[in-house]
Amino acid sequence: MSDALYTPAVLRLAAEIPRIGRLARPDGAARRVSRVCGSEVEVQIALDVHGRIADLALDAAACALGQASASVLAAAAIGASADDIRAGREGLEAMLKGAPAPQGRFAALSALAHAAAYPARHASIRLAFEAAEAAFENARAETALTAT
Repeated sequence: MSDALYTPAVLRLAAEIPRIGRLARPDGAARRVSRVCGSEVEVQIALDVHGRIADLALDAAACALGQASASVLAAAAIGASADDIRAGREGLEAMLKGAPAPQGRFAALSALAHAAAYPARHASIRLAFEAAEAAFENARAETALTAT
């Protein structure tokens, strides 16, 4: 099983995660934890005036699959809207159910397509995208609070 899951492409992504750390002034942040394996990912985002990601930082304490997914997110998130992140998450979920890999911004998720055969690993793979989507929701909530 491990040879099929931990391909050179997955290990390369996991080893080269960009944007690890914390932001000084995030607009939104969220942490997600897999109840299945205990993997954790925290994503912090700073938004530009158009509501797109201007900066992102993450902390991924996850297996190589979760780290690889976080790496894809971090490498492609700058300039993404909430809709882009949602589409990436939905494309990832569809791919894990056997659909083709997402195209466009998050096409590098194709390196994880073979993990569709291992449902117990899906929760860890989805964490970064779920956290990024929640970070957008939290940023919107913060904006609404400060506007009132």
